[in-house]
Amino acid sequence: MLSVHSLDLQSKKDVMEFISFPFKLYKDVPQWVPPFITDQKTMLNPAKHPFYEHSVAEFFTAKQDGEIVGRIAAIENVPYNRTHDVKKAQFYFFDSINDQSVADILFARAFEWAKNRGLDTVSGPKGLSAFDGYGIQIQGTEHRQMMTMMNYNFPYYQTLVENIGFEKDVDFVSCHIKNDQFNIPEKAQLVADRVRERGKFKVVNFTSKRELKKWVKPIGEAYNKTFIYNWEYYPLTEREIQFSLDDIMMVADPKLIKVILYKEQIVGFLFAFPDVSAALQRQKGKITPWGILDIMREFKATKMVSLNGAGILPDYQGGGGNALLYSEMAETLKSSGQFLEGELTQVAETTQQMRKDLITMGGVPYKNHRVYQKKI
Repeated sequence: MLSVHSLDLQSKKDVMEFISFPFKLYKDVPQWVPPFITDQKTMLNPAKHPFYEHSVAEFFTAKQDGEIVGRIAAIENVPYNRTHDVKKAQFYFFDSINDQSVADILFARAFEWAKNRGLDTVSGPKGLSAFDGYGIQIQGTEHRQMMTMMNYNFPYYQTLVENIGFEKDVDFVSCHIKNDQFNIPEKAQLVADRVRERGKFKVVNFTSKRELKKWVKPIGEAYNKTFIYNWEYYPLTEREIQFSLDDIMMVADPKLIKVILYKEQIVGFLFAFPDVSAALQRQKGKITPWGILDIMREFKATKMVSLNGAGILPDYQGGGGNALLYSEMAETLKSSGQFLEGELTQVAETTQQMRKDLITMGGVPYKNHRVYQKKI
């Protein structure tokens, strides 16, 4: 018999069953990159994750004859709804065997949860932060997931959610780019060179994590101001910013982090990360001393880099800052001596100019993650 169960977050057994399900579902899938189990536990722990300081979530599993066959989280992001003046619930952690009845019963429970909270729309997949990855992958499932910066799913997920009545909300496209093809247009390069010569904008480069840590707080403040017109924006709390940047620092190579200043104030940034997916797959979600050494080795061996986090404050867009940012992207890839290719990870279609610019610079769209929504 198929049934749905609400997780008891105080129960280690319930939590581990929820977290372990995708490890079983994707066990033999070479494209899937397992998340760290400790990180997943934090996401299900209201006492540890800063999201729960302002918002709520409930987690459900579907069981068939005592065995888990699906899972989902129903979420209300209160500051997002307040910022956009909407009454939306989000879903996340949706995983299911290829059985429509499992998806139906999970979403029915999520819809019931949302209605009971006075919400009128369900959107997702959207997690507890902007760094959890968006959408159901509808294109490029033959390619490996970019670390844990995006979601991975079987192609049948698209059919499951669309059969329930979900429709497209926003697409997040990722572009593949080869090092030798990453060239900004001549006109943009001239603008970038002119901006550097004038000296009002300048780029800060880092050589060590100790040096980078001094900039964590102002980078976080700039991040919070940069994306105010983006579809997914809501103001992050100081603790959310710190929490996210602490995660970023774990996989950061200081040489690949750039900050753009205008008259000594941060107005833009570029985050790039060595792709350590292969090491994460070998570690199977566990953190051990040997695993950390393996990840460190992959840091230096990988030939792929993820560009995932680039922005200029709205007031400084169009003043040459964008051209300078793209010029720094090109320089980052070409001067590294390590990377042969890169991925521009999850760029929302609502950022139209950036999408056009990335394709102009040689990026080839090869993955698409779709955020869906449905009125309830």
